[in-house]
Amino acid sequence: MSAESIPPRQLLFICSQNRWRSLTAERLFDGHPHYEARSAGTEPGARVRVTAGHIGWADVIFVMERRHTDRLREKFAAELTGKPVVCLRIPDKFQFLDHVLLDLLRERLRQHLPPETVPER
Repeated sequence: MSAESIPPRQLLFICSQNRWRSLTAERLFDGHPHYEARSAGTEPGARVRVTAGHIGWADVIFVMERRHTDRLREKFAAELTGKPVVCLRIPDKFQFLDHVLLDLLRERLRQHLPPETVPER
C-alpha cells in the first residue's frame, strides 16, 4: 500500500475557547498529507464548541490542559470509550499563531506522533 493510499489520521485539538491554542494546532496541520485536523473548545462561548460528533470523528484527541480532559469526560464519557486523549500541558498564555506556541506544539506533538510527520513550517 502506498503512502498516498493511507487515509489521513484525524486529530482533534481542544482548548477552552477555540480561539488561540487549539485553532493554532489545527492550522499547523492545514494541507498535511497524512493528518486531518479539527479544533473545538470546551466553554459555552467557544468559537466552535466541542460536540459528540467531534469526538466520534477523531482518532486521537489532544487537549491543552488537564481540565479539558476532565470536561470532556464529564460530558462525553461514552463517546470517549477507546479514544486516546493526550494532554499537551500548554497553558493559556499565547495568541493565535504565536511562534512560541507553534514551537511548543511541535515539541509536544513529536512525543505522540512520528516526529517526521509533525509540520515544521
